[in-house]
Amino acid sequence: MSDLHTSKPALILGSTSRYRHELLSRLRVPFDVVAPDVDETPHPQETPLALASRLALAKAHAVAQQHPHAVVIGSDQVADLHGEPLGKPGTHERAVQQLQRMRGQTVIFQTAVAVVRSRTQFEQLDVAQVKVRFRDLTDAEIEAYLKAEEPYDCAGSAKSEGLGIALLDAIDNDDPTALIGLPLIRTARMLRAAGIDLLRAL
Repeated sequence: MSDLHTSKPALILGSTSRYRHELLSRLRVPFDVVAPDVDETPHPQETPLALASRLALAKAHAVAQQHPHAVVIGSDQVADLHGEPLGKPGTHERAVQQLQRMRGQTVIFQTAVAVVRSRTQFEQLDVAQVKVRFRDLTDAEIEAYLKAEEPYDCAGSAKSEGLGIALLDAIDNDDPTALIGLPLIRTARMLRAAGIDLLRAL
């Protein structure tokens, strides 16, 4: 990590997600990874949008408290099925249940990203909303997909960047990496505002 006390701030990804790590690497700026200690349990009656936003900010702030001179990225994604939050299934059985409920439905993936720098009291939050229309999947298709890709660490039980694209009828969004887990257009915009100019850093 670069010197946290220089005018060029260090960048930290407050996430252990391999998907977000790969996406942020595309911006070609050095960064470290720090796991945020955040309870991700939804609050009673909390909407998927509110949940994703709260957790993205909480993750960024949790890491920024430890590294106040660094610029910290926090992010969270929640699948929104008619107002009900669907998180990471964790198991095959839960993934089957999620996909059965989502087949033939339009699901909104709420992908929140927050950028925080404690030393300068910088804080920005944005949310990319991705509308995904699932095909009317058969039980056999669901089982075949899950056995092939095992997407148990993905909100909504599907990887659109892989075989999961075959489960879908349409995707509607304005930030093409948002569905994978980190909306890079929004992230780059907020990093510029925080003092990290990605193109000048090359």
